Amino acid sequence: IFVAIVLSFIGVLFGLVIFQMDFVVIMTMMGIISLAGIVVNNAIVLIDYTQLLIDRKKQEVGIGEEQLLTREQYREAIIAAGQNRLRPVLLTAITTILGLIPLAIGLNINFFSLFTEFDPQIYIGGDNTIFWGPMSWTIIFGLTFATFLTLVIVPTMFYLLNRAKIRFSDDKRLKESMKEAA
Repeated sequence: IFVAIVLSFIGVLFGLVIFQMDFVVIMTMMGIISLAGIVVNNAIVLIDYTQLLIDRKKQEVGIGEEQLLTREQYREAIIAAGQNRLRPVLLTAITTILGLIPLAIGLNINFFSLFTEFDPQIYIGGDNTIFWGPMSWTIIFGLTFATFLTLVIVPTMFYLLNRAKIRFSDDKRLKESMKEAA
């Protein structure tokens, strides 16, 4: 799950370098902290559902909680979880990004004149862009990068971890059987 934080930080740095934006220390760091919460949530949604499918598969097969499934069963559960959680993760990221774009570009609407004179006096840029823009762009860059990599890297690492558990348990069983044979 912490890999998602690293991926988001890499996305922030890539975005700031590619678009040649300044690294405003306080607001960019606030954006990185906010971003960490968002991408960790996405990774938790994905891993939690994967673990739920694995537990269901163990009940279906009739094995205990401590016992392991086969590699193929783990792979099927991870793919099914990825397919089922793709939409919630993407929708969370897309709505967050679209919600931050007005803040990032400094979209200003005068609501007082909108309701009194029916003139919204819409303009882009302004004083708030200098302050809130870096934080918004940080979250946008990091979330864009981390969402797609979270959907690929996190399940892959989960599979590799479970594969290592299977290999370790197979090695342990082999050593125990060799001791019994001797």
